[in-house]
Amino acid sequence: MPRRTPRNALDRVRTSRRLSGFLKTASICVLTAGLLSPITQTPAAAGTAAAVDHCGGRCSDILPPGENGNATLAQILLNQAFGTQPAHAEDQLGPYADLATGYPGLTDATLNTFFTDASFGVPPDQVASTEKPAGRGDVTIVRDKKTGVPHITGTTRYGTEFGAGYAAGEDRLWLMDVFRHVGRGRLTGFAGGAPANQGLEQQFYRNAPYTEADLQAQIDRAVAGSGARGQQALADVKAYLDGINAYIDASDSGRYFPGEYVLTGHKDSITNAGTIEHFKVSDLVALASVIGSLFGSGGGGEVTNALSLMAAQSRYGVEEGTRVWESFRERNDPEAVLTVHDGQSFPYASKPADARGGALPDAGSVTEEPLVYDRTGSAGGAGARKASTAAARATLGSARRGMSNALVVSGEHTASGHPVAVFGPQTGYFAPQLLMLQEIQGPGISARGASFAGLSMYVELGRGQDYSWSATTSGQDIIDTYAVELCQDDHHYLYHGTCTAMEQVEQKNAWKPTVADGTAAGSYTMRVWRTKYGPVAYRATVGGKKVAYTTLRSSYLHEADSIIGFQMLNDPDFVKGPEDFRSAAQHINYTFNWFYADSRHTAYYNSGDNPVRASGVDAEFPVWGQAAYEWRNWDPATNTADYTPASAHPNSVDQDYYVSWNNKQAEDYTTASWGDGSVHRGNLLDDRVRKLVAAGGVTRAQLVRAMAEGGLADLRAEDVLPKLLKVIGSAPVTDPTAAAAVDKLQAWVTAGARRTQTSAGSKTYANADAIRILDAWWPLLVKAEFEPGLGGDLYDAFTAGLPVDETPSAGHGPTGSHAGSSFQYGWWSYVDKDIRAVLGEPVRGGLARTYCGGGSLGSCRDVLISTLKQAAGTTAAQVYPGDDQCSAGDQWCADSIVQRTLGGIKHGRIGWQNRPTYQQVVEFTSHR
Repeated sequence: MPRRTPRNALDRVRTSRRLSGFLKTASICVLTAGLLSPITQTPAAAGTAAAVDHCGGRCSDILPPGENGNATLAQILLNQAFGTQPAHAEDQLGPYADLATGYPGLTDATLNTFFTDASFGVPPDQVASTEKPAGRGDVTIVRDKKTGVPHITGTTRYGTEFGAGYAAGEDRLWLMDVFRHVGRGRLTGFAGGAPANQGLEQQFYRNAPYTEADLQAQIDRAVAGSGARGQQALADVKAYLDGINAYIDASDSGRYFPGEYVLTGHKDSITNAGTIEHFKVSDLVALASVIGSLFGSGGGGEVTNALSLMAAQSRYGVEEGTRVWESFRERNDPEAVLTVHDGQSFPYASKPADARGGALPDAGSVTEEPLVYDRTGSAGGAGARKASTAAARATLGSARRGMSNALVVSGEHTASGHPVAVFGPQTGYFAPQLLMLQEIQGPGISARGASFAGLSMYVELGRGQDYSWSATTSGQDIIDTYAVELCQDDHHYLYHGTCTAMEQVEQKNAWKPTVADGTAAGSYTMRVWRTKYGPVAYRATVGGKKVAYTTLRSSYLHEADSIIGFQMLNDPDFVKGPEDFRSAAQHINYTFNWFYADSRHTAYYNSGDNPVRASGVDAEFPVWGQAAYEWRNWDPATNTADYTPASAHPNSVDQDYYVSWNNKQAEDYTTASWGDGSVHRGNLLDDRVRKLVAAGGVTRAQLVRAMAEGGLADLRAEDVLPKLLKVIGSAPVTDPTAAAAVDKLQAWVTAGARRTQTSAGSKTYANADAIRILDAWWPLLVKAEFEPGLGGDLYDAFTAGLPVDETPSAGHGPTGSHAGSSFQYGWWSYVDKDIRAVLGEPVRGGLARTYCGGGSLGSCRDVLISTLKQAAGTTAAQVYPGDDQCSAGDQWCADSIVQRTLGGIKHGRIGWQNRPTYQQVVEFTSHR
């Protein structure tokens, strides 16, 4: 029986004038919603027959806020009026939040206080419901009492995938609909013209301006190029879509579809007029393009790099300026924490000895290519454009800049002799969550874990019968910027000597006023000019010649290709060990770090289509769009080229341990990220896991504690502040204000340098004054330390490439406020290296110059004390100015994590933790 709203609840909504009035004032912009279809299903008399499970009860996972991500209109209105939650909408949020205060006493026996059992199957006494979707006899969906996770068991391949699609519709229909429109640049027309919706569709359309023909071509190529597996993938997708569409039909006729369709004007709550469009294959490619753009495409900063290099050369001259720039870029810093730390080298995107083909812009000539044209309605104007950009950053920016991490220890160093892993991706905090949990058991499929909503025909991150896998974003550079010389006019360019017309791709969007977003009607057109070298991103002149800077990524027009790798990971007949795991991961063209653990082995592999660049091309900067500087054997018609072989990607089997927190993968492997230097948040994991491995006997609980403690640590306070205090302490501190601040900061360092509450639920930090002082001090000291030496222009250029700060409360940072992710992007390494140089301590890979106080210990100390006094006098209200979530001065609230609404259901704030959204804890006890 399908999940549905009890009739009396729906009747109450129809007749209640109070709730009808609330409906008129509800603010639910799409990026402000949440989903769940409340439900009554038939309880099963017995549990599901579990597939072969080698975890022995030692596999757990967690995914807040909850599995249920669809909500009827009744539930949405009740939630927003009274705060009530549909079943399973947030039952994983509390355990997830509680780890921040509960981790110190954690044991293996109490792990599932903070996680859920991820064993296969559902015990009979834990079955909440069972259903045969659409009355099919070849698939059963069982949901457990604790979390409501769907356990899909099929006797045929078609039925299994049909059930996966049906369950996806039950749990994430509205979200899937939102993102298929985002992937096509059509969100505002679907969900209203709120600034967040505008910003979101613009963000993705600029990177993937696909036509329907482009989407279909991706499908055709992925299937044609993968033999029998490609044909099976297409059959799986079609069965999955049949399941989604069957749920759409059932929920429509039964009138228990997500309430957001009413709030955005697609359905009438009284007459049921209106339609919910069926999904088709190209919709899934549009969804995949969003996910690939968010999490799996590193690089693309070549123009910004060029501008900062030019600023450095203007300041210091070409030779010295280049040396200064390279020292801040930290392409291959010898002090960087590495995932593969066994001495292996994997050269990629290294600095060429003699760079060729560079196309740096003339000073002051760069302008960003406009995207939006013909704007009408009250949402227009520069203010709206700024609002839409900020809103997009505030919603999906945290996912894009995620904090995925992994801690994996080989069996040689564990108490049981079996590998232990604690790992998961950071997909941001949303309601409903972008990911959904499921178990799928059927012919050729046996897995449980998380998948992106709308792409859940396979488990994408999770466990099989005797192995588990997960990923973090790797960020190696698969995007290059080409300067194409213009000819005839601004929309023609030289391609291999021939003046060639650019292709114009447009998306016209118009929206009506909706209850959901409260904005007036409006419209605009998004327009992208495409070349054979990719979409145009900037205009400039190079040596006086007019050029367009284009952006070409290896996954462009190929987001569908990765389906084969995920199919393999779900296939128990394919993955039987670490080499099979690596073979599967090689088929995933997104830039991810993949980790593996079974009862005997651990493994790591870095995926992505890394293009083989022409000799002498420096991947850091724009190059000319000419045959000599193209990727080797590049075919513009299909955007295919030569890619580095699997053996050239960082990879390893059975290293003593692995850690990853978006840090550098291996020696000589250049990522697109700045700041991979001596202090990186990866150190917060590496330091702790290294100590556990040295002591031996590592347990699941110990590894979780290491992750949790690192996730509460302030990176600046743990790894940089002691050196700053050492400079200050090089002479007696006579100023009382500075002395008091130093005492508070030192006490915090001694206590562990963590942002922890005084007690569970207190919403007050221990060492609150010290935290406030450092939050205020860091941007002041960085500016005072570096700007005098760099000069204002170069300092600004460098900070444009890498912000100085990313604290939990830093709304100005890359992730925005209340996003959880912190301390990935900042000047921690620069300050560390510079201060050690001032102290006369050894520095490998140091900055080209010493900046603090001009290199004088006494002068540097004066800079630090002066800025420290200024910070100490800054009030909490100034440091934490308040926003739509928090009052000014509320430190805990400023740090807190908010489940950003993508539907109608809202959730409360939780305390800050710097950890993955979906997380597994695994230790397999046996192997096939």
